[in-house]
Amino acid sequence: MRYTKKEIETIENAHIVSELPDKISEINNLEEIHDVPIPDHIKDSVEQKELNHRDFDDSHFWQKIPYFKDVGYDEFLDVKFQNQNSVTKVAHLDELLEGLVDADFLIDVHQGMAEAPMNIRISPYILSLINWDDPYNDPLRIQFIPVASTRRKDHPRLTLDSLAEQDDSPVSGLVHRYFDKALFLPLDVCPVYCRFCTRSYAIGSDTDLVTKLSFKPVPKKWHGAFAYLASRPEIEDVVVSGGDTYMLIPERVRQIGEMLLSIPHIRRIRFATKGPAVMPMKILSDKEWTRALIDVVEMGRKKDKDVVLHTHFNSANEITKITKDAMNHLFEHGVTVRNQSVLIRGVNDTPEDMVHLVRKLSYINVQPYYVYQHDMVKGTEELRTRISDTVELERYVRGVTAGFNTPLFVTDAPGGGGKRDVHSYDYYDELTGISIYRSPSIDKEKVFLYFDPIDLLPEEGRKLWADEKNHDELIESALKKSGYGQLSPAL
Repeated sequence: MRYTKKEIETIENAHIVSELPDKISEINNLEEIHDVPIPDHIKDSVEQKELNHRDFDDSHFWQKIPYFKDVGYDEFLDVKFQNQNSVTKVAHLDELLEGLVDADFLIDVHQGMAEAPMNIRISPYILSLINWDDPYNDPLRIQFIPVASTRRKDHPRLTLDSLAEQDDSPVSGLVHRYFDKALFLPLDVCPVYCRFCTRSYAIGSDTDLVTKLSFKPVPKKWHGAFAYLASRPEIEDVVVSGGDTYMLIPERVRQIGEMLLSIPHIRRIRFATKGPAVMPMKILSDKEWTRALIDVVEMGRKKDKDVVLHTHFNSANEITKITKDAMNHLFEHGVTVRNQSVLIRGVNDTPEDMVHLVRKLSYINVQPYYVYQHDMVKGTEELRTRISDTVELERYVRGVTAGFNTPLFVTDAPGGGGKRDVHSYDYYDELTGISIYRSPSIDKEKVFLYFDPIDLLPEEGRKLWADEKNHDELIESALKKSGYGQLSPAL
């Protein structure tokens, strides 16, 4: 519930329940305590800005884009409109932004795209939420539209598949890394393309710099994955990702769900999609797709199996009244939604921004689940943060809300080590930016190394990395100091 500044003042000054604002005092269940004195407050007064996570933009915000100025509410909420008007070429972006930004910014974008590992794809929803008066500092622009002027030289240890998923793939489109969990990748397209995609080796079409692997949504090609899952009795948990399950037609959502639910030892299914963050209206307007998801959730419940939706909000700026309505719809139909964020420089790396995101997600019944340390993916160096910054950020976030709505801050250990609590490193040197993690349940003979972005290191650390001859020595020294020099580094 949202309170105005005046209502907050009334609450603070009330002595008995009946003096509270009408929206509280007139609730039927409170009638019997109308005359009860309000105990003295033991906390400081609340400022309205501390409750702004309850505010949701319900304006026609898209009409600020000249191209969409005549688009009405119903048309904008149609998922077909969103798909048909998504920006997939820089030239199209030029047209849409004419008069909103200066020519120098567009030149910067063109140059940024020439060096990017991901092609561009942005929904009208996201495009309309970007603050085009200050695009360089906008958290949504930072996620989806690269500019050359902010690029940083890649760390020498960056790769396109930093998590080494292909090393744990028994058949195309399936990753089996953890003992009882598998990752199923039935397709390689998404409603938008994130610049920082951890699967930039496969997602979207080829770029000037990257020739992609392909996971096409062809059901016959899925049979090998299903056969493998059926043959592995230890697998109880399957994540259906890609790509993005938002892009599966309803029939395929139902088909995948039914197949996985029919395998006796599979107990948990997670459909992964960024859709609610970038195209929430699909939940409301694509009734067949939403019905297919709800049907699979209900099928699972009848089999005593858990089917949930995992999504990917990174900024509170992505959340509007449309989002709230969409999440309410899923909540009313018993669909659990959890969120996995990526920590991104300039997007959510301050305590204020992350706390605001966590509170806003909690308010719309989306459980903040994970915050990932940015993967070591090529072409995104300016988006990464230091391990030390993430550890400090976690300290700020823990305690601001209930524990079950407090996300875990994790490093997905490069080279296939899996998710490690970010603060659980076995060694960390802030000078060189080298952190070392162990993952004995996955491979007790290896250690997994993460490297902070060089531009955020102290000057002495930057100088050490500037000379390529030092690189191996820096790593060998870190391994020795960690006490695990006898183990092999995964990268």
